[in-house]
Amino acid sequence: MTVIFYWLVANFFWVMLKVYNRLSVKGLDKPLAVRPPLIIAANHCSNLDPIVIGAAFPGRLRYLAKSELFSFAPFGFAIRALGAIPAKRDDMQGAAGALKFLLERIQKGESVLLFPEGRRSPDGKIQPLEGGVGLLAARTGAPVVPAFIHGTFEALPRGSAGYRPVKIALVFGDPIQVDQMGEGLSPKELRQAVTDELDKALRKLEGEFLLD
Repeated sequence: MTVIFYWLVANFFWVMLKVYNRLSVKGLDKPLAVRPPLIIAANHCSNLDPIVIGAAFPGRLRYLAKSELFSFAPFGFAIRALGAIPAKRDDMQGAAGALKFLLERIQKGESVLLFPEGRRSPDGKIQPLEGGVGLLAARTGAPVVPAFIHGTFEALPRGSAGYRPVKIALVFGDPIQVDQMGEGLSPKELRQAVTDELDKALRKLEGEFLLD
């Protein structure tokens, strides 16, 4: 994908989301204040989530997406332009290969997007986190930036065929500086520490929306 094509796709979705879903973005200065490569780690409620972040973040993010999403050609074409990599949930070799690809992307200076819950939430609330973000962060030292998306569950929930004009909001939290957490920790302990810190950060952002 060319840089020009990426920007065309990202700008198209940005305009669509601003008009149809009144998308708002807060805290974008937080990831931009940290030197890349970054790991953007977001909650996951809807197939809209990677599009929301891909359109809002000022730079191409590489990320994993379940292979089924690519079966609908226009959607698969769009998310591939935004940086998606197909991965089969039940194919461990394929998933490992995709994770390796992300590791290589970070090592080459590219930022990545992960959904640490592993799958879409069935009720819109944050589910237990898997360890992929911690693994990548521990191996690369890349800062982890939590991101919380609100409204995509209502706009396009699991199993829904309709896309609703519900207001969507995206907020970025404070970066987790992994290189400042590793002293005295084994690689396994560091992975868990990153996962725990990310879980707290995402739930804090979720709580702020629940209080509104």
